Amino acid sequence: MSSLAERRTFCPECGAALVFDPPGGRPRPYCRACGYVRYLNPACGVAVVLRNPAGAVLLGRRATGVYAGLWCIPCGYVEWDEHVRDAARREFEEETGLAVELGAVVAVHSNFHNPGQHTVGIWFEGAVAGGTLHPADGELTELAYFDPASPPALAFPTDALVLAQLAGS
Repeated sequence: MSSLAERRTFCPECGAALVFDPPGGRPRPYCRACGYVRYLNPACGVAVVLRNPAGAVLLGRRATGVYAGLWCIPCGYVEWDEHVRDAARREFEEETGLAVELGAVVAVHSNFHNPGQHTVGIWFEGAVAGGTLHPADGELTELAYFDPASPPALAFPTDALVLAQLAGS
């Protein structure tokens, strides 16, 4: 069970103590008094795979946090009221300065590398529609194209899966 579930000890609806034995058998915070169930759902992340004519993939070096200095496919979170494709275009432009048109879904993976935040990622094909390539919002320090078969040190294990898939195609 996640540490988030363990920290939530009282029901936000009625204030009664939460238990971890709801109907259905899957452990999650549950209130016997009012029936409230705290579902621990993953956040949705999006990424855009932009390839140059030689097939290399654009990666960004992360600027801050525990992944600082490591590389990733430009990515971000879907906002509450946002379509996943709109989020992918927005996040990519915020991080790279490039507007993109999206193509097919390249991959969908569950991300378990951060025990405090389970995410589901969706990687889309991208094609440049405008802008100038540069680390635009401070989340990345540099951008460069890499052969998907030999990427630099990566921040996220699922990016390695996507790049391995691309290297085989």
